[in-house]
Amino acid sequence: MNKTETLALLRSVQSGSITPEDAMLKLKLQPFEDLGYAKVDHHRIIRQGTQEVIFGQNKTTEQIAGITRALQEGGATDILITRISSETAASLSELVPIEYYPVPRMGIAARSSKKIQTGSVVVASGGTSDMPVCEEAALTAETLGSKVTRLYDVGVSGMHRLLAQLDVLMSCRVVVAVAGMEGALASVIGGLVDCPVIAVPTSVGYGANFGGVAALLSMLNSCASGVSVVNIDNGFGAGYLANRINQMEGIK
Repeated sequence: MNKTETLALLRSVQSGSITPEDAMLKLKLQPFEDLGYAKVDHHRIIRQGTQEVIFGQNKTTEQIAGITRALQEGGATDILITRISSETAASLSELVPIEYYPVPRMGIAARSSKKIQTGSVVVASGGTSDMPVCEEAALTAETLGSKVTRLYDVGVSGMHRLLAQLDVLMSCRVVVAVAGMEGALASVIGGLVDCPVIAVPTSVGYGANFGGVAALLSMLNSCASGVSVVNIDNGFGAGYLANRINQMEGIK
């Protein structure tokens, strides 16, 4: 139940068109539903404006299916399931219908045809190898309601590729800059645009990259103002934050 539905329910009680007892039944599963192995947070959409997202890694197929069904029964649509393998997705599809995206390893259940994408989020990558993290960010932001433009393989080793996209970068509301190796892309973009930049270090790189730590430290030490950093390979976190910034009122 979202904010609008909750407010409508309260107004129905106020007007007398529904009894407090019936309203109580509708709120029975609020604020969370205990499945034993998980407590499904039905009130998250009321508190934060977006519903709970299922982190699929290390969960069994049955657990993911159970949480998905509980969210659907609570009225949720466009349910994101992150970090699931193609094998898990295939097994899950036998229990609950999902759309599976193999590159970011994400599934979406209960797709809504009414979802409107607004604003402008750019997801830029240093190289093609960063695409799994990029797509996790882009698909997250799109599913939550943001219009996303993808600029892939525009890293600093060929600066002209990035500069050719300046019109797109300078007209968006937020940029997600995804890069491995030394992670320089975020600093370069941060020095070009007047909007927030969310830097995502990836684990792409050779030995001294230390599984993304080198890129993480570079991004944390960026001299460009307006750059924030999420964890290594955390495309979901970047896409979620980008959507929240994009949906804010009063920005271009």
